[in-house]
Amino acid sequence: MRRLGVLDAADEEWLHLLVGDWQMLSDLSFADLLLWVPDAEGGFVVVAHCRPSTGVTVHDEDIVGTRIAPGQREQVDRAYAEARICRDHDPEWLDGSPVREETVPVVRQGRVIGVMSRDTSLSVPRAPSRLERNYLQCADSLARMVSEGTFPHQGAPTGAKRGAPRVGDGLVRLDVDGTVVYASPNARSDYRRLGFQGDLVGHSLAEVTAGSIDNSHQVDETLPLVVTGRAPWRCDVESRQAALSLRAVPLLEDGVRTGALVLCRDVTELRRREQELLTKDATIREIHHRVKNNLQTVSALLRLQTRRIGSEEGRAALEEAMRRVSTIALVHETLSSGFDEVVEFDDVMDRGLLLIASLAASSGAASTKRVGAFGQVGAEDATALALVLTELVTNAVEHGLRGGSGVVELRAERDGTSLVAVVADDGAGLPEDFSPQRGGLGTQIVTALVQGELRGTIVWRNREGGGTEAVVSAQLREPRGGDRGEAARADAVRGEVPGPVALDSVEVAG
Repeated sequence: MRRLGVLDAADEEWLHLLVGDWQMLSDLSFADLLLWVPDAEGGFVVVAHCRPSTGVTVHDEDIVGTRIAPGQREQVDRAYAEARICRDHDPEWLDGSPVREETVPVVRQGRVIGVMSRDTSLSVPRAPSRLERNYLQCADSLARMVSEGTFPHQGAPTGAKRGAPRVGDGLVRLDVDGTVVYASPNARSDYRRLGFQGDLVGHSLAEVTAGSIDNSHQVDETLPLVVTGRAPWRCDVESRQAALSLRAVPLLEDGVRTGALVLCRDVTELRRREQELLTKDATIREIHHRVKNNLQTVSALLRLQTRRIGSEEGRAALEEAMRRVSTIALVHETLSSGFDEVVEFDDVMDRGLLLIASLAASSGAASTKRVGAFGQVGAEDATALALVLTELVTNAVEHGLRGGSGVVELRAERDGTSLVAVVADDGAGLPEDFSPQRGGLGTQIVTALVQGELRGTIVWRNREGGGTEAVVSAQLREPRGGDRGEAARADAVRGEVPGPVALDSVEVAG
């Protein structure tokens, strides 16, 4: 619309609100809706198209972008120029089928900014049912509101809301006092599931709803506004038998409320599944929390054992084991604080690995810094990556800097699932006889984790200007957070828990 150059930002936003909520009007009208906006040449162009889910569509092809010259569509011109609804009683023929067109001016703050046409197929002539008559009456009321600039309602929830009802789910029509004047068959069934056994027509919807709620469920504070039709809002109502999603659409005439539509949908199964997911989420978080506690206990036991060993070499080995266990515990602590199976890895590094590296310097003169961002890392890769970087940073402090002063820099470059992490120091550089194959246990662990768990490579090399750098290239798995979090939860439901880190290739001398 902005490319047309005839509407300002506020007008565009109004049209976006209309398009976001006009599926309801299309379903009530049993008609295709087309949104025409003026172009720079004085004609009109179709910028949006909506097909009904309750009836036969008129336009099988996508006609967005169709342009008409001035005078080519008389009804569109009249509705725009005269700011009134124009009905053509003589249907047009489109692909061999009769089509009735009605054009509605789209008004905002007293100005016509576009035209909405309702194109209805007349290919199946028959007497309308009571449901259809009520649908059409409601559609006429909404169309009139569009022409008066009182629809769409600003701030009203649209179909993007999870569980938001649509016309076919159930419709209740209220008068100005909140009394039910019509309820569709689906709406009557929804309220029977909620616990009301009588006929809705003639009853106050607020009283019926209040009488169906039990004290075991929390009541939404916006419920009175919704069931009386006084505010364009949405809420949920629950009883022991069922859960309904309700949405109110006040009907106005000349700015005065004359009644309301209340759309309802049975969301009992949806809410049950959501509750199951919340329970499983809580269970998974509790598992991570307990694993973290158990690992911290193991680390404490190792610390106690360290004090009883007289050998300096033995104490150093246990201290390394303590550090590795603490690193794994830190990952589980991060996982226990969120709902998704992802780790904000920069937080892990800042809270744990760099601190461990600083403490590893016997003189306390070594410093560390991080450059770049790791971003989110999936739980499947977080433990292995944390262990690898912990080992590399610690080795850089203890061996690269020889326990003296200097700087260890950790650089991260992330491109989607590809990660390059570089641990660099400004120490003495690699020994001439250095070989990863003949390295110690830490080097062997790092090599096994990078090649196995992280599906990557690692290279040690002398740094230009002095020092050493270890370059890790890893191919991470896609983090299963946000919308992908349900896949992780489904794994837990099936009992598919991520397996232990594979270190089969590491040989430990007996």
